[in-house]
Amino acid sequence: MANEIVVASLNEDFESIKKIDKNGIEYWEARELMPILGYAKWQNAEEVIARAARACINSGQLVDNHFTGFSKMVKIGSDSVREVRNWKLDRYACYLIAQNGDSKKSEIALAQTYFAIQTRKQEIFEQLTEADKRLFIRGEVTAENKKLFSTAKRAGVTKFGSFNDAGYRGLYGRPLNEIEKKKSIRKGELLDRAGKTELAANLFRITQTDEKIKKDNIKGNDQASRTHFMVGGKVRQTIKDIGGTTPENLSPERHIKELKSEKKKSLKENN
Repeated sequence: MANEIVVASLNEDFESIKKIDKNGIEYWEARELMPILGYAKWQNAEEVIARAARACINSGQLVDNHFTGFSKMVKIGSDSVREVRNWKLDRYACYLIAQNGDSKKSEIALAQTYFAIQTRKQEIFEQLTEADKRLFIRGEVTAENKKLFSTAKRAGVTKFGSFNDAGYRGLYGRPLNEIEKKKSIRKGELLDRAGKTELAANLFRITQTDEKIKKDNIKGNDQASRTHFMVGGKVRQTIKDIGGTTPENLSPERHIKELKSEKKKSLKENN
């Protein structure tokens, strides 16, 4: 139990320093990540990053797709700044850094445990049937939506209908009522009739809006709605950039209640 709590804390720290670039792609800055992993000295941190980059090459991956070097200016005194080396890392690069760190460090050992758990979760997910994957993601959407609305409430949002619709307008390019009309579905059925790809896009919209509101200390109806719209739009643009189908053009699927009913019936028959 104690280990689960510590791993959960690492997850919170790891996700809290995540950034999103202008294309909606997540990344971590090495100078923020390495102290969390127990590397206070940058020289030592760079050695681990170099080992991780070599491991990336040895695995047949293009290192530039996962490790991107850049420079930034930092304050070193009241009136002076200097340029320092940094790295933009994707999730795979963070995983490689954890795997190539000093496992004697408790932070690295926990990071390795964390990524092992995440990898196992992904393996289990990939073994699920398409129906079970859809049920799983729908459950995640429900849980994360509750967190988002709780965050929005603390940020002073009172017009939740407008706030919710702003996210849909950003992601789908139109308000919710027009989406329902285009898909020929009943009012309030959008997420329950969405397939796993559409649900995944909404899940990303929801979680990133939640983080953005908290990280940027967004306040009030107007700012929160603009943020929700912007994040939804970023997710939409990313889908376009990779040649995917925008969510308003994805066909609706059977109602999630039907899948739940069939799952329940199947479990009864097998018990």
